[in-house]
Amino acid sequence: MFTINDLEATAAFAKIIGEVAAPGDNLVLTGDLGAGKTTLTKGIALGLGIEQLIKSPTYTIIREYTNGRMPLYHMDVYRVEYDAEDLGLDDYFEGDGLCVIEWGNLLEASLPEDYLELILEKDDTDEQKRLVKCHAYGTKATAFLQRITTKWQATHE
Repeated sequence: MFTINDLEATAAFAKIIGEVAAPGDNLVLTGDLGAGKTTLTKGIALGLGIEQLIKSPTYTIIREYTNGRMPLYHMDVYRVEYDAEDLGLDDYFEGDGLCVIEWGNLLEASLPEDYLELILEKDDTDEQKRLVKCHAYGTKATAFLQRITTKWQATHE
């Protein structure tokens, strides 16, 4: 679990995720509305070297950003009424970039076999503070989480 104290720390944490991500990594972001899923994705994009404006793909479902060190496939499946197979998401999950899936928990059985889930929780006493719980499902996800943890600890000692 990570404790993120403010927006600056959120940006730093997200940038680390982008910096250590490897092609084929899948990241599921879970949390209430306003928990910071899209904010986190913006920082991840910076860590990948993507400087263009990152917008929530709420209505488009998928936005592709290909001008970084590897592609970012940003998905928001909140309004999806189909499974990932019907939408062709498997091609992204097994692709050459990083998939960031907001509300991915709603896909349930359609999620890839190997993914890292970050559950963002608001702190009741501090509007900017977030607790980030992590669950790695699979060997790639476990390695991804280890890279994040190692770099975060190295920059926050």
